[in-house]
Amino acid sequence: MVLGLGSKAPNFKAHTTEGFIEFHSWLGDAWGLFFSHPEDYTPVCTTELGVVAQLKDEFAKRNTKAIALSVDSLESHYGWKKDIEQSMNVTVRFPIIADETATIAQLYGMIHKKSSVKHTIRSVFIIGPDKQIKLHLTYPMAVGRNFDEILRVIDALQLNDQYQVLTPANWNQDHDVLINPALSEKEVDKLYPDLSIKGPSYMRFAKNPKIR
Repeated sequence: MVLGLGSKAPNFKAHTTEGFIEFHSWLGDAWGLFFSHPEDYTPVCTTELGVVAQLKDEFAKRNTKAIALSVDSLESHYGWKKDIEQSMNVTVRFPIIADETATIAQLYGMIHKKSSVKHTIRSVFIIGPDKQIKLHLTYPMAVGRNFDEILRVIDALQLNDQYQVLTPANWNQDHDVLINPALSEKEVDKLYPDLSIKGPSYMRFAKNPKIR
């Protein structure tokens, strides 16, 4: 099964460092950040999980739950979690899935055989409350992820979900948004009377509806 944008995120049951979960029930009506790491006790992964722990309040503001996965054992996760907390000065309270048989990793296409026949690549799935995949990023095993960018993408996805606006390149919360061409002129006139056109007629900008 190939998972694309708009696909239903497969449900699963798993043992994690925060107890046994059924994924869809655990996610509830929240957004989800589901990300894999190649192996426990490795430097890049340690920094990544530490940063996610540091950003727990930012994820909470966005009603987003984080959950990590690797094909290591639960015992390994517990020991490694102590290293993360000590080296990054954090408390890790999001679940880390033990997927020793790689069943969940295979379900989500997290193992790329030309990269490794065993270890998961650095996959990132953003999943909406409707359990649909909203974004999928893939990083090689050697490159750490930018979680500020992941927060930015969650902001943009949630803005589109709530207001149907688009976000331009390098957009941040204090930047203008683009009017969705799919909106009717009547809807545009009602919702965005302050729009401005920059260049061609389809380049219509408006203030971020969350902060205007």
